[in-house]
Amino acid sequence: MEENKKTVILGASPNTSRYAYAAARMLRENEVPFVPVGIKKGQVLGEEILNLREKPKIEGVHTLTLYIGPQNQPEWYDYLISLQPERIIFNPGTENPEFYALAKSQGIEVLNACNLVMLSTGQF
Repeated sequence: MEENKKTVILGASPNTSRYAYAAARMLRENEVPFVPVGIKKGQVLGEEILNLREKPKIEGVHTLTLYIGPQNQPEWYDYLISLQPERIIFNPGTENPEFYALAKSQGIEVLNACNLVMLSTGQF
């Protein structure tokens, strides 16, 4: 597993039953550094959730994994593109053709995939 695939989890939650939390746990198990970003306050596995509304500056982002629905994505397009991720993973329920097109136009790889499946099958 490459250790330089810093991953931003968008829609992070301290709720252990959420898929975003499960993704953080799997990233940690695979020694992939992650940055939780969301509107919920709290921590994910000891990492403070950064406030999405403050559009935190994050350097060296390899992957952006989405856990917010397409209806909540448009207001964040510019911010998410500004993170300059190499790829964006649209997890089930977050698929958004408009955002795919925008990301692709910026040279960002887009995947309709499940972060959890990718990690568990070594495709991450």
